[in-house]
Amino acid sequence: MNFKLAAFADEADGSIDGQIKAMTENGIALLEIRGVDGQNIADISEKKALEVRSKLDNACLGVWSLGSPYGKIGINDDFDSHLEKFKRSLAIADILGAKHVRLFSFYGTNGEEKYKEQVLEKLSAFAKAAKGSDVLVCHENEKGIYGDMACRCLEIHQAIPEIKAIFDPANFIQSGQDTLEAWKLLSPYVEYMHIKDAKADGHVVPAGKGIGNLPYLLKEYKGQVLTLEPHLSVFEGFEKLEAGEKTKMEYTYPSSRAAFDAAVDALKGLIEK
Repeated sequence: MNFKLAAFADEADGSIDGQIKAMTENGIALLEIRGVDGQNIADISEKKALEVRSKLDNACLGVWSLGSPYGKIGINDDFDSHLEKFKRSLAIADILGAKHVRLFSFYGTNGEEKYKEQVLEKLSAFAKAAKGSDVLVCHENEKGIYGDMACRCLEIHQAIPEIKAIFDPANFIQSGQDTLEAWKLLSPYVEYMHIKDAKADGHVVPAGKGIGNLPYLLKEYKGQVLTLEPHLSVFEGFEKLEAGEKTKMEYTYPSSRAAFDAAVDALKGLIEK
């Protein structure tokens, strides 16, 4: 399987320089860019985007997607200003060379049918705004939003085919959705995957250590790009513990960079198998 790896490098380091270092040392060439020097990607200026692009070009790194927060607002929150901000981010995507923008389908719906048309109307506005921009709008299944379960994600993709799917196994687990059932429904719409695994209790673990069925999903996935989103636990007092106690702390790491490196190793191990 010849996958291209991307990553949320802000989980390794908050600074763009630290992110470049983590990406380069782990042999990952693409970013799903989210946090940059203390700012969310949705908030950076065009001047800052040009600075980031220059640094990434010098390091031979590219941007796969903007890991934006669009759609992570309440269904009845002010949408007009949110949409305008999304439109400005399309210019940021162009500067960075990103061809994808991830978004969500709103909080406060409780998955209720009465919100369906409102959700679809607002998502359609995102898709319409992106039309002609060379940027593909992608919906991520996220716990607590309308599209948290596979059946509602399917409603979105069937109604708005311009919006593609980002398949996140851990988010499905945390929503009580079996990932194999989700894959059967959504695989025709999947643009790319987020690599994040979880146990039945929702605790995020390295790829292949949870119930996300990642080995199966990687075999079935026909795309190329996998975005690593570690979300692993960092324990600030970890280094002060005695060695005997450390061994009892499964999947907990002494630093963000250590957690990021462990997540990379786990994913590469799965791919090799």
